[in-house]
Amino acid sequence: MSLSQIQVQPLTGALGAEVSGIDLSEPMGDNLFAAVHDALVAHQVLFFHDQDIRPEQQLAFAKRFGDIHYHPFIQGLPEHPEIIEIIKTETESKNFGGSWHSDQMFNRKPAMGTMLYAKEVPQAGGDTMFASMHAAYEGLSEGMQALLENVRSYNSGDRFKHQGGKTRREVMAGETTMKVKDPDPGQDTEAVHPVIRTHPHSGRKALYVGGHTQRFDDMTDAESDGLLKFLREHSVRPEYTCRFRWRKGSLAFWDNRCTQHYAVNDYAGERRVMHRITIAGDEPF
Repeated sequence: MSLSQIQVQPLTGALGAEVSGIDLSEPMGDNLFAAVHDALVAHQVLFFHDQDIRPEQQLAFAKRFGDIHYHPFIQGLPEHPEIIEIIKTETESKNFGGSWHSDQMFNRKPAMGTMLYAKEVPQAGGDTMFASMHAAYEGLSEGMQALLENVRSYNSGDRFKHQGGKTRREVMAGETTMKVKDPDPGQDTEAVHPVIRTHPHSGRKALYVGGHTQRFDDMTDAESDGLLKFLREHSVRPEYTCRFRWRKGSLAFWDNRCTQHYAVNDYAGERRVMHRITIAGDEPF
């Protein structure tokens, strides 16, 4: 595979690019890895169509970027525990990931990236939306940027305030065929992070809030709630987003350090099956 055959076509002005000329079933050499890595940093989320890969091939691609992160609440495939099978059946009403969030933000070292591969998709619907948190930060006033510079947030993977403090197992019980588990002792389910995060490769700053963010340190609940509501709404303004329409064999690879995503639940009565791998990351700074 020649680097000259690879094409990277930006999807929107804020983020996202479709990559063609790469067969992800083949081993990735150093030059190709460098090109994909640079494209990810530049575009924040990459989309590959028409891929025919087995779980071990998806894992090989993911491992070029780092160690695999294991989800503390969802069981992986029996033969490949690193891979979560995300399923919504024809009879289920709720989907997995149906709110704006950044993966594993409740971990002291959140996931660097996520790879999602489409095994089965509905005839229409089931898109995923992405938001650039670089663009969201840069769209804030200088005064708000200065206000947030040293603010830290408390993030939880369980017992969310808006769910009345119920555990994830309690919330998902009877609503999904996915296998929910309790976290192992010692696994992170709560973490404090800077609200303004710096990307370790580009040096760009990003607004780092999401669905796991519960409040801000050293603020009252009333102060936190008002500011968090504003930042959540601001971060997903249309001009900061892109929307990806899946096909069977599509793979999306996004950078959790500078994006949020949202799985659109608009395909009632149809089935959707995806294979997800998350890649371990570093402590935000």
